[in-house]
Amino acid sequence: MKLGSLKDGRDGILVVVDRKLEHCVRVPEIAATVQQALENWDAVAPKLEKVYHDLNHGKLDNTEAFDERTVASVLPRAVQFLDGSAYLPHVERVRRARGAEMPPSFRQDPLMYQAVSDGFLAPAETIRMASEDYGIDFEAEVAVVTGDVPMGVSADDAADCIRLILILNDVSLRKLIPAELGKGFGFMQSKPRSTLSPVAVTPDELGDTWRDGKIDLPLLTHYNGEPFGHPECAVDMQFNFPQLIAHAAKTRPLSAGTIIGSGTIANEDETRGSSCLAERRMLEIIEHGEASTPFMSFGDRVRIEMLDPEGASIFGAIEQEVEKYAGPGR
Repeated sequence: MKLGSLKDGRDGILVVVDRKLEHCVRVPEIAATVQQALENWDAVAPKLEKVYHDLNHGKLDNTEAFDERTVASVLPRAVQFLDGSAYLPHVERVRRARGAEMPPSFRQDPLMYQAVSDGFLAPAETIRMASEDYGIDFEAEVAVVTGDVPMGVSADDAADCIRLILILNDVSLRKLIPAELGKGFGFMQSKPRSTLSPVAVTPDELGDTWRDGKIDLPLLTHYNGEPFGHPECAVDMQFNFPQLIAHAAKTRPLSAGTIIGSGTIANEDETRGSSCLAERRMLEIIEHGEASTPFMSFGDRVRIEMLDPEGASIFGAIEQEVEKYAGPGR
């Protein structure tokens, strides 16, 4: 099934969305928000599934139009967002461009950090930044949302903790990252709010394209109206989502509603394009000795979307423009 959130307060209003992303229905008698549904999943999921079935078969008369350009991110805020870097071609290129080798340990131990989760930009909301000098970049990723996860869960058992799947734009400020990482204490100013897709789907909605804890489909990125990248999500993913969940839960339980990100999608096959400007710049440095692609400027647009084998949008599109931030209250 597909779930979304209409804009309302901090947590939105839960809606069940039809497969074509054309209509939705509110279900206050089942759960008020997506977070509430996640916290009571075993009890509410069968009821939501029935609504989804009836919605797709035209059996409901209380539906309304679903406009992915006006809705909130499927989770307007989350209890936790842990972002990994499971695609080692991306990691290797970034390090190689600056003359550093990738440590062998990266192949056995996932990279992961605690990201911003107290609020997410809506799928069509502008990315507002005070300066282009920050090195504004997009990162096209996939992610899962968990139920409650016990501490020390195995990767095999972690697969049963996945409730929903979504796509996201992990906004990054590349020119602020080096100084922050140099402090040895992680990201802060260089990682502003990210953006989640209009809807999230249950694993069964992906059919055979969801297997081994990965999505076997390309993630499409368009930049200023032009194709930018279409790497395959199931290819070159060193750690699948159950492994990422198990890594995150090694020393602590995870609460229902935790988002686990894949990191920037990247393939060894460079003809598949890139999922962020930084990687394209790294490839230019490796090939030509310097980068020629600039980071985002005010007015630049990015669109991130995933299509099913028949060409229909699965999660709806993230489509955002960069805009100058004039300051508080303006």
